[in-house]
Amino acid sequence: MRTVTKKELTDRIADATEAKRTLVKDVVQRFLDEIVDELSKGNRLEFRDFGVFEVRIRKPRMAQNPRTLEPVPVPLKSTVKFKVGRRMKESVQNLASGSASAESERPSLEQDVQPSAPSQILPPPTGT
Repeated sequence: MRTVTKKELTDRIADATEAKRTLVKDVVQRFLDEIVDELSKGNRLEFRDFGVFEVRIRKPRMAQNPRTLEPVPVPLKSTVKFKVGRRMKESVQNLASGSASAESERPSLEQDVQPSAPSQILPPPTGT
């Protein structure tokens, strides 16, 4: 697995759309800035089939230093939660199932997607 940078993505988009790289770079950066701006206002961002970004507030709590076992106060904290959307979830599941190209096997939005049967973790109970 490799890391893909913002520059690589903007280059791909520029090549696919035949738009100038500087324009694509500015649009992508503006999009990311808007996401950060909306989240900093406490707003929820929903991108259908991709996912949902939302701010979660973690309450202050007491933790314990594992070395000294002393109680340590943990302050209130804001974090960003991302919930994966249906289409991304399916693509990642295709990757995990050994698919060489999850992109080509991604179902279209018009197709009905049947949920897979849940895997059985424990054997069925015996009559004892």
